[in-house]
Amino acid sequence: MFYSELDRFEEWRALLAPLLPGVHICRAQDVEDPASVHYALVWKPPQGFFGRYPRLKLLINLGAGVDSLVGRDDLPAVPITRICDPDMSRMMASYVLFAVLRYARDIPAFERAQRERRWHYLHPRVPSSIRVGVLGLGELGAYAALELARQGLDVRGWSRSEKHLAGVTCVSGMGNLAGFLASSDILVVMLPLTAQTRGLLNAERLALLPKGGCLINVSRGAVVDQQALTAALASRQIGQATLDVFDHEPLPPEDPLWALDNVLITPHMASIAIPATAAQQIADNILRLGRGEAVLHQVDPARGY
Repeated sequence: MFYSELDRFEEWRALLAPLLPGVHICRAQDVEDPASVHYALVWKPPQGFFGRYPRLKLLINLGAGVDSLVGRDDLPAVPITRICDPDMSRMMASYVLFAVLRYARDIPAFERAQRERRWHYLHPRVPSSIRVGVLGLGELGAYAALELARQGLDVRGWSRSEKHLAGVTCVSGMGNLAGFLASSDILVVMLPLTAQTRGLLNAERLALLPKGGCLINVSRGAVVDQQALTAALASRQIGQATLDVFDHEPLPPEDPLWALDNVLITPHMASIAIPATAAQQIADNILRLGRGEAVLHQVDPARGY
């Protein structure tokens, strides 16, 4: 059974059907016998969605972020897996690399000069003089941090538990968060949304960033206090922001972020699941379950990732 706000059902079915002979793949609205549904492929299903499927064996989240699933009261007691796809990591890293290098090379200043028909020269900075903090070193965050380090930037990473990445200065734990933020000229937010990370970057912590620094959020809008961020951008305490995620999506037309000339807004597209490369992994987990083997890329609902 398939449910996704983004649909793409026919593409997923065409790729999965040859890999899963004997498994009938259909949209949720086409299910005739809910008791016959054993596998659910979902992205942001509505509350109460799972209550009508009493014989589910596996729940597959069609993406890396699982915040729309954890914490619900209708989750079945079955394994939950997420997409863990190298193409998603590369796509995310390319977006982060674009956003960071746009600030590292002062491109917004040249964009403003062009609009004003003004020739404006700024001497390029040495990459190693630019401190980039990657907040969250999970699979996507670690991949992006390593790509940034390859550019010669001074890359630091923060995670809840201890991590080690070549060329990246890693710190961990809440006790090191303030110092990490204060040393990030460009902050890249890549944390999963959990009970612990919701609202983590509040007004107090945003104020720790170096004055005029830059923020890039590709995780979830609710990790950052959006009202506090808007105020910090309006006052230029935070000089620039690239935002791919928001409290409410689509971002309402009346939201003040639209009017700020130091914000780049994109519609939650930094990284998405690619059916062509993710279908095999989904089929493999279904087949593993059928053989009585443990599934891969399983989510711990209690931890939120």
